[in-house]
Amino acid sequence: MTNSNPTPNYNTHIPPEILTEDKVDTSIGTLEFLDGAPLPHTAERVYEYLDTMRGVDAFLKGMPGASVQGLIKGARNQGAVECHQVLIFDRLMDSNSLYLTGNTSTMYVLPNLDLKRDGPTVLEAPAGMLGAFNDAWFRYVQDVGPAGPDKGQGGKYLVLPPDYRGDIPEGYFVVQPRTYDVWVFMRSSIAKGLEAAAKNVKDNLRIYPLAKKDNPLTMEFISGSGKAFNTIHANNYTFYEHLNQVVQKEPYDMLDQETRGLFASIGIEKGKPFQPDARMKKILTDAVAIANAAARSIVWYPRVDATPKGIEVYPDAHSAWLMGWVDKNVFFTGKDGKTMSSDARVMFHYPYTAVTPAMAVSRPGLGSDYGIAYVDSENQPLDGSKTYKLHIPPNPPAKDFWALTVYDNQTRSMLQTSHPFPTVGSQTEGFKQNEDGSYDIYFAPKPPAGYENNWIETVPGKGWFVALRMYGPLEAWIEKRWRPGEIELVK
Repeated sequence: MTNSNPTPNYNTHIPPEILTEDKVDTSIGTLEFLDGAPLPHTAERVYEYLDTMRGVDAFLKGMPGASVQGLIKGARNQGAVECHQVLIFDRLMDSNSLYLTGNTSTMYVLPNLDLKRDGPTVLEAPAGMLGAFNDAWFRYVQDVGPAGPDKGQGGKYLVLPPDYRGDIPEGYFVVQPRTYDVWVFMRSSIAKGLEAAAKNVKDNLRIYPLAKKDNPLTMEFISGSGKAFNTIHANNYTFYEHLNQVVQKEPYDMLDQETRGLFASIGIEKGKPFQPDARMKKILTDAVAIANAAARSIVWYPRVDATPKGIEVYPDAHSAWLMGWVDKNVFFTGKDGKTMSSDARVMFHYPYTAVTPAMAVSRPGLGSDYGIAYVDSENQPLDGSKTYKLHIPPNPPAKDFWALTVYDNQTRSMLQTSHPFPTVGSQTEGFKQNEDGSYDIYFAPKPPAGYENNWIETVPGKGWFVALRMYGPLEAWIEKRWRPGEIELVK
């Protein structure tokens, strides 16, 4: 006997590609549905995955803000709290302090401005400085020095809070950031001696609230040289707590709606406490571990097929030497100038600091340019227990000098060894030159016999990478007609 009322097939005219099967195998397990409706355990699993993905994305997108906050916190921990208290490396930066890829060859001066506390603030820059103003999200705002309005002659900069609506007095170079916290980095050449460079800063740098211009407080210069302190953002759960502090302090307009929404999805929302429950804290702890691994992978092994070409110093052949900026673009907007390259942004902010177009422009005989090698000639990470050799061909094209500095994989700061300045180069006393004018540099726990002055110490159990800096790069470097060797494993 047949059923006179069979169940109709209502999906007869529905394209199969828009349907969801009752069981779907995925990388996060089998997801189960009742004719398209997720069963409760599937919804729970998907939400855990969404929260994890959003936590990963929040780390990768929030890194610039957390990095600036790390720099400001580090300075304040040394006593540079008020605007007239300024951190200066008057005996140069060394490996004691943790700074992302700082150098040992120029004198750093690093003021921090708090426009929410002080209102409009004046910075009187000395002549001969090179640097820029960066906002709390590590965005470029204005240059100081030859690329800035003072043209290297020094001058008065007036930095206005993002909500400032008053009159703007004349006689200042006006700086208008989108945030209250502003990090200022300045470098000074030591060509005339370190003491002369420090004296120029201490005699001429002045920072004060505009409201106190007639009676500013006396400047206090705090030496960071030889001191052990941290300026680097966290790579664990506390990263999100630090990110929340930035979001709470700064105006809504610091971020676009999409990014604010991303942060809000994991509980970081302006005007509300960040209080994740045990479930969410566990998820974010997992997320930051994945995100940290992602950032390191992007830096050590850039996937150039998925990002704009231009991270390789020598793209015409296999080479480990990389640039800091993809396509030398400090705004990370890709070749069309309009599309954000997330990997390019991570590739810069995870190991480096200080954003200005001036640092990405190669000008013959001026400023500095550099290449960074994270791996050896066989594409393997560099091992501190082994011996490596780098060949520098004759006539390195640097008008002023050139230098190699070694950094710690973990901290992306100078490698801490028995030598506080882990650098060798053309200014190194007793630097050995080959008969043809070339140089051989060794990286090892102990120096090869006869190459004690051409050696940078490494540490067994510690990974490292190296930056080659050209001060006053010449055409042969800029046009890539001269190139260093690769880092070769000796034993």
